[in-house]
Amino acid sequence: MDKTSQRPKKALIIGCGIAGPATALFLKRGGIDSVIYEADKQTDDYAGLFLNLARNGLQVLDELGIGDQVRREGYALHTMKMVSGKGKLLGNVGQSSGEPQGYTIKRGLLHKILRDEALRQGIAIEYGKKLKDIETNEPHLVKVSFEDGTSATGDLLIGCDGIQSRVRRMVMPTAPGPAYTGLITFGGFLRSHTIPYEPGIQTMVFGKRAFFGYLARESKEVYWFGNMDYPGEPTRKELQGIPQAEWYKTINTLYANDIAPLPEIVRSMKEEIGVYPIYDMPSLPEWHVKSVVLVGDAVHATSPNAGQGASLALEDAAVLAKCLRDIPDIERAFREFQELRRERVERIVQYSRSIGRRKHATSPVQVFFRDLMMPLFLKSASKDAQRWMYDYQIKWNERISI
Repeated sequence: MDKTSQRPKKALIIGCGIAGPATALFLKRGGIDSVIYEADKQTDDYAGLFLNLARNGLQVLDELGIGDQVRREGYALHTMKMVSGKGKLLGNVGQSSGEPQGYTIKRGLLHKILRDEALRQGIAIEYGKKLKDIETNEPHLVKVSFEDGTSATGDLLIGCDGIQSRVRRMVMPTAPGPAYTGLITFGGFLRSHTIPYEPGIQTMVFGKRAFFGYLARESKEVYWFGNMDYPGEPTRKELQGIPQAEWYKTINTLYANDIAPLPEIVRSMKEEIGVYPIYDMPSLPEWHVKSVVLVGDAVHATSPNAGQGASLALEDAAVLAKCLRDIPDIERAFREFQELRRERVERIVQYSRSIGRRKHATSPVQVFFRDLMMPLFLKSASKDAQRWMYDYQIKWNERISI
């Protein structure tokens, strides 16, 4: 029998965020049909805050022919400027000239770009499909049922349903889950004619009580976020259930005595503040079980410090599709996918954790040593030192041989 005839014909994809549509698009290029199932009942193009899509992630979107849409909608990021709580410049990451490190884009817009391209190419997306059960009893076959009473059958299932993945919990019930870091992130958008526009620069401030980041676009729109310690193990739903008036009061108090323009930014907020817990994901020993595989945050979520979460998910999508295109046996393709991705992913996760540890010094002694050592750390994080991360490329037309 011709080995190509054994290639899977249909993939079931759980989750329509970033990894889901990207995986479906690459699978289609590899000759594999898919259907995307999303738990939410409808799209929300304004959900979430914003993210940094690094060069390596943008290269994946260029392969799909949609990278320029991100460039048009996003903000070119050349330099991250690091400033102490006293206003002292600690150093910069990146260079003001040359190719941007990446683009900052609203999360909802990135979701929409990917989703619209999937629909344009005839990939089905079904909403209101909250996963209820997964059956993998028959070889090379997987069946899923949803809480609305419907079901679907395919050759394989791809879990693209994020850090709180239901797919992971169902097929790997004993695997470690995400751990709350003790921090929450919050932020939003506002329009201001007084916050200075610095082309290509995102400013990060180690505030007196909490970390703060912001950028101002030429359109006078300001993107901002902060991190703070928060006790217990709050869920996203619990945090969003706290009245906005309380968040306004808390965040204004948090940055009231910081350098300009932090107090002005938080005082100027009129729109809703988004609030989310920050989780860290331990390394999983396996990324797949039988005909089910995990992709993106479902298997290797990284903290937002390195700005690589979306890019890693996009890389996963391309590499998994290549493996399924070139390796007829599904489980063997999954093993190769894990082998090709694990070392790089775990290196970036660890790098992101190292940045996070430097951000949250609070005692005077910790602050002194952080500000003393930060310039040395930033120098080591120069453009050339980070080429392994930002200039990584996936060559779609190269075959995978094992």
